[in-house]
Amino acid sequence: MEEIIVTAEGRLSATALEHSARPRNYGPLSPFNAHARITGPCGDTVEFWLWIKDGRVAKIGFTTDGCEPSRAAGSMAAELALGKRPAEVALIEQADVLAALGGLPKGSEHCSLLASNTLKAAAKDFADRQVEQPRDCRSCEQSDCQAHKQRQDESDEEFRQRQNLGRKMCQIGQKLLIMSGKGGVGKSTVAANLAVSLALAGKSVGLLDVDIHGPSIPRLMGLEGEQLVMHESEIVPIEVGGNLKVMSIGFLLGSPEDAVIWRGPMKYGVIRQFLSEVEWGPLDFLIIDAPPGTGDEPLSVAQLVGDGAGAVLVTTPQELSVADVRRSVSFCRKLSLPVVGIVENMSGLVCPHCNGRIEVFKTGGGEELAREMKVPMLGRIPIDPKIVECGDSGVPYIHKFADSDAAKAFAGVVERILENSSKKTDGN
Repeated sequence: MEEIIVTAEGRLSATALEHSARPRNYGPLSPFNAHARITGPCGDTVEFWLWIKDGRVAKIGFTTDGCEPSRAAGSMAAELALGKRPAEVALIEQADVLAALGGLPKGSEHCSLLASNTLKAAAKDFADRQVEQPRDCRSCEQSDCQAHKQRQDESDEEFRQRQNLGRKMCQIGQKLLIMSGKGGVGKSTVAANLAVSLALAGKSVGLLDVDIHGPSIPRLMGLEGEQLVMHESEIVPIEVGGNLKVMSIGFLLGSPEDAVIWRGPMKYGVIRQFLSEVEWGPLDFLIIDAPPGTGDEPLSVAQLVGDGAGAVLVTTPQELSVADVRRSVSFCRKLSLPVVGIVENMSGLVCPHCNGRIEVFKTGGGEELAREMKVPMLGRIPIDPKIVECGDSGVPYIHKFADSDAAKAFAGVVERILENSSKKTDGN
């Protein structure tokens, strides 16, 4: 049985103590072709440099300004990465680092998460450079290579943005991209009510509206006319009820009638800014309301948010909508974006007079699609005219009509999302 040693940091195993006292691969690396630096919520900063040659990590270096467990976690993460392909490095999780160390004190386990997140960011940095660098420079070892020098010079601002993005995203537990194959299915209503439901369940939640051309979240949340403020160099989102933060392009428009006429690169830039320069802070969930379809906005979000992301697909029961969501499932699979599940919205109308159910748009299309595509079915939300009234008046529906059938259906969806999140946290 491995010896347990008590230090100022708590109970460290002999392996963890060895890696903290004599960290391996410690210090900057030169040359390198992958790099990442992240400051965690605890204030510690971990930095990794990778030299990848012939498709594998040939050399690696790391530094940390943190405590003994931080040095141990960084050292072990570096050891685990040596000799692996970048895609394998990107799969090294907190649990792998903890297991290799023989565990860390409970209050220091976040050090292993910071180490694994920074290592993953370095692997992503390598992948990004592979796309952006000239082919003959991708394995360059020459310090005087002009293409390599130019890439390094041009990457300063890009590197700053990438690190800022990584720092923000590592503080967010799960990012849920709310998507629909077509418009008019109530996707924004579902996104707003899911965010409010999660907040009411005691979770810290961010609600981000990236529907650049048709932002609905300010109206649905009763936030039209709200003005954003800056804190140092960051945008402060609008806070609702203490544990819900909201951000939308709608807050930046002069009036609700203003049209946003942008091409793809401008949309990508503002989405990246919303993710990396908004003062989100630590969140359990970030709910992202995307425009319908599989275009620039959902593609940009899926590429930027990193680990801990998943998609909730909203459809109505009829085949026209289901066919479009089928394409959304294919979109998610091509991007390796897990599908958390399908929500069938406008699933029948309960008569306010006799309580009978009227299938306005047929029924069961979402469940049939879930079976066909082998993805979870999260729930069916019935039509309720009061949802429209609440949306127009800016009052979240589940706040006002918590005992209604639709509110109970939303609660069931949230319960399944929380179950899924718990399983991910437990590693099941």
